[in-house]
Amino acid sequence: MLHNPSPLLTVDLEGSTTVETDIEAASERYIGGRGLATKLAHDRIPFDADPLGPENRLIFTTGPMQTATMSFTGRMNCTAVSPLTDGLVSSNAGGFMSRNFADTGYGAIEFTGRADELTIVHVTDEGVEFEAVPDLEGATVPETAAYLESEHGIESDKTAIIGPAGENGVRFASIMTTEERAFGRGGLGAVMGSKNVKALTVEGDSRLELEIPATQMEIHREAATDDHIMKRQGTVAVMDLANEMDGLPSYYFSEQSFEGVEGINGDAVERKKYKKGTCSSCAFACKLPTRDEERGVETEGPEFEVAMAFGSNSGVDDIADVMISNELCDRYGLDSISAGNTIAAYLDSEDEFGNTDLIHDLVEKIAYREGIGDTLAEGIARAHEELGVGNWSVKGMDFAAHEGRVLHGQALSYAVANRGADHMYATFYSVEYPLVEASEAMEPIGMDGKAERLIERENLMALNDSGIVCKFSRDYMNEERYEALFGADFEELLEVGARTVTLERHFNNQRGFDDSDDVLPYEIPELDRGIEEYYELRGWNDGVVPDEALPDDPLAA
Repeated sequence: MLHNPSPLLTVDLEGSTTVETDIEAASERYIGGRGLATKLAHDRIPFDADPLGPENRLIFTTGPMQTATMSFTGRMNCTAVSPLTDGLVSSNAGGFMSRNFADTGYGAIEFTGRADELTIVHVTDEGVEFEAVPDLEGATVPETAAYLESEHGIESDKTAIIGPAGENGVRFASIMTTEERAFGRGGLGAVMGSKNVKALTVEGDSRLELEIPATQMEIHREAATDDHIMKRQGTVAVMDLANEMDGLPSYYFSEQSFEGVEGINGDAVERKKYKKGTCSSCAFACKLPTRDEERGVETEGPEFEVAMAFGSNSGVDDIADVMISNELCDRYGLDSISAGNTIAAYLDSEDEFGNTDLIHDLVEKIAYREGIGDTLAEGIARAHEELGVGNWSVKGMDFAAHEGRVLHGQALSYAVANRGADHMYATFYSVEYPLVEASEAMEPIGMDGKAERLIERENLMALNDSGIVCKFSRDYMNEERYEALFGADFEELLEVGARTVTLERHFNNQRGFDDSDDVLPYEIPELDRGIEEYYELRGWNDGVVPDEALPDDPLAA
């Protein structure tokens, strides 16, 4: 099976020391990316670790496909115990960092402990340098990127940076790479900030050369020549359909359609797009560089989730205002979905929907934990009672845009996903929207067959995250192509995903998670039946992984 055989670099921040470890036995079983990082985290992070304590580990990983030149492979993974959910979380970022990371010769880099002062860690294939940067305290992501460029000649494509939100422990702080791409969901920026690391830089000329079958060029060619709407509008292309289905969360989830949708939909974003945008080696080019000269804003996006969170869910119907919110989140290092949803909760509490000046002010206040921003920085699950609004989250993670109240398989996914209410954990919405080919489609209403299909989707998405292959490759990948690329039977590959999901669940179980956490803030017919079927098919007891169901793996290190 194709895997990343490169070693692990452990960076001990307390002692400013490093250790290399051979982890190929784990890589052979988990390929790389999320699977490998989950195995490392499960074996090396104490089950009772404080997410913001020195015993937590922040683990960056690539996969074998980052040695290829195929479209959909410009991504990498980051894993830690989440300060937002209190469970294990992995986040996946695009852009251009992944291949620069692979150039260091490492398959994984983990941070342990805590530096005595704010530090930039420079990793190359020749060694590691620790640079104290107290003067960068409170610096924004662009300011830190500018420092690295001017003082070291290091481009933003070779960096992972936190903004003031990460330094201030905002529970949904992101880690930014290429300035506008994010390890977003779950608050990994706060973990990096708790370790007093302002940035990681990666450079070298030691990328492995793995033999990747010619199938990669078939996929690359199709990605380049296909006339796909996402090349023009990104994920926000689905907004009109979602609205027509009564499936667009609006006004802090109190409504399911938005009368101002034309101001924030795919056409609105496309009118602001001024050039193509992509990730490393990807010909699909689905990114959205946008600008509004009148408002003086230039950003990348917004995608559908952000157009929901800062648009319909906040009562905002002008895409330029959403673009400003998006740019502010990137600048300060905030997950734009959680930031938008949490601000929407505050707008609901104050009857201030649509107040864009307030929204933009709140983004900065959250990043610096100023005034009400200190409360909102805790996230919806911890702040909703003080605000007097409902708790629209699962396991502490607030909801993505794909509406579980009309897409019942997606609702089931939100309920049981180890990461919480995140749409990318299984991308179940992709088989429930009516645009899906008949052979793949499922009726959005009801639970029949959903649990079995959900497990297949979760395992497949974990495989993608381990490869690492972008989930937007779905129209170009099939069983035969997975088998050709990874050199293994498709069912064997899905078992890699199954092991990853099981280890995540087991880790969370040791932290106290069980079936009482697999709940939604709304009712879905037969949801309980779907959850029970899911547990039975997974071999879990009331949401808990029994010891006999744990993978029999070699130690990660």
